Amino acid sequence: MKQAASPAQKEFSIATVAGGCFWCLEAVYDQMRGVVAVESGYIGGHVDYPTYEAVCSGRTGHAEAVRITFDPTIVSYRELLEVFFVIHDPTTLNRQGHDVGTQYRSAVFFHGLEQKQTAEEVIAGVTKEKLYANPIVTEITPAGTWYVAEPYHQEYFSRNPFQGYCAAVVGPKVVKFRKQFASKLKA
Repeated sequence: MKQAASPAQKEFSIATVAGGCFWCLEAVYDQMRGVVAVESGYIGGHVDYPTYEAVCSGRTGHAEAVRITFDPTIVSYRELLEVFFVIHDPTTLNRQGHDVGTQYRSAVFFHGLEQKQTAEEVIAGVTKEKLYANPIVTEITPAGTWYVAEPYHQEYFSRNPFQGYCAAVVGPKVVKFRKQFASKLKA
């Protein structure tokens, strides 16, 4: 999905992915060149205006996800997905590490058929490269209604880098990204 641009504005695109806790994904994509904004939120459920507590219960059907606004002249949707499939485990159904439940599922919520096709191609490539020993279980589904997570979730890692979960789980993912994708870091 593309946003309209005024003559003085660039045209940006949107990508929406879920891969466990949204703090991890947001912390990584915040550092990626070409990414304009990252917002934590909820998508893929059946309850209007879910809260964090409701989503964590596993009863709303939503996934913790991030909505990435990016400049496609700097970073491609494919590149965003290539990072996505390295910074989380796409082979565990409804689980990332100790986070268990459908809210932590691996998912690509596509905005248009081109994104769907790209996601399928990236998964086929990751599978062919045998990046993981187990099959990829990432769902590819149309993006539905997006609900922004509560304000305290936004930029959580950058505000709380020494909080226990951030130090033990988010931090290592950021380090892995910085090491493996050094050429994609913001200046």
